Amino acid sequence: MTQDPLRLFWFLPTAGDGPYLASQEGWRPAEIGYMQAIAQAADRLGFEGVLLPTGPSCLDGWTLASSLAPLTRDLKFLVALRPGVIAPAYAARQAAALDRVLGGRLLLNIVTGGNPAELAQDGVHLSHGERYAQTDEFLTIWRAVARGEPIDFKGAHYEMRSPGGLTFPSLQSPYPPLYFGGSSGAGVEVAAQHVDHYLTWGEPPEAVAEKFAQVRAAAAARGRTVRFGLRLHLIVRETEGQAWEAAERLISKVTDEAIEAARRRHARRSESEGQRRMNALHGFRRDALEIAPNLWAGVGLIREGAGTALVGDPQTVAARLREYQAVGVETVIASGYPHLEEAYKVSELLFPALGLDRKRESVGLVGRDFVKDLSVRAS
Repeated sequence: MTQDPLRLFWFLPTAGDGPYLASQEGWRPAEIGYMQAIAQAADRLGFEGVLLPTGPSCLDGWTLASSLAPLTRDLKFLVALRPGVIAPAYAARQAAALDRVLGGRLLLNIVTGGNPAELAQDGVHLSHGERYAQTDEFLTIWRAVARGEPIDFKGAHYEMRSPGGLTFPSLQSPYPPLYFGGSSGAGVEVAAQHVDHYLTWGEPPEAVAEKFAQVRAAAAARGRTVRFGLRLHLIVRETEGQAWEAAERLISKVTDEAIEAARRRHARRSESEGQRRMNALHGFRRDALEIAPNLWAGVGLIREGAGTALVGDPQTVAARLREYQAVGVETVIASGYPHLEEAYKVSELLFPALGLDRKRESVGLVGRDFVKDLSVRAS
């Protein structure tokens, strides 16, 4: 049986970008012009959308998405919605406005957060369980307001009464699709109750299948269904050897001291079950980074969040992605360092192997000369 095409998204590095992890060599700050170049490239190459990360070190995704709206045509923007940082009713109005600005191209990534130090910078001082309880209340109110329904709610974190109705509802009905990733039991319950798409970082396919089964069962118990997505990096080259050389080059500036510092930092700061699972894949060791066929955990030695990459030639990487698709993945949110050049490599090499159409219109401001110029400056 022929599988449906995967939906392929790209990543906007709104904290900065470069050809090496843990190195300032060739570093590119998160300048607006560079973000525009990546977004326009992703739009014109045929990626369905882009993920905009969130956190104190990132450019604000809402502001950036609104600025990119007139510079892109089809690209969707997956923007973080942070329970506890903003009031739910106001957030519903804000999302509806941005969806209108984007012409119905807004997607929302619900981010509860797992780093207490970062959360404290936004005034959130709750335990892990309390944060997910707050997220549940937030989404209960947010969804009702976004649908224009009357609400009379009183919980541990919010109290809300409204006759309902939005003067300017979103273009998408009933509201922009909700994405969410949470590996803990509390996270699974939130996903089952509220969201449209559940995301996981790139664990081996059997672990992903197990996690999806838990979410499916929890959603079915509530009479709901949830769709699934995968967040990971891609290192695709014409040959296997070239791909693995590129992977090693990416971490060639990472020192043992930097890895140990990352280990201590993660242990001290993170309460995320997903981060714990990422760390367990590599154990902060360099000697066994291929944790499943073509699934490489080298990125996670130093980077928080998504820490694995599929590495290989186009046919092999496509085959590995089909293994994830077989357990339920419909959307792949990918990235690669540096993100502008790697968007072209993925489009040129992997799209044909996946049966995805590539757009062939002129690339204008993000054409080959611009990519070449960035490559020279990064070398």
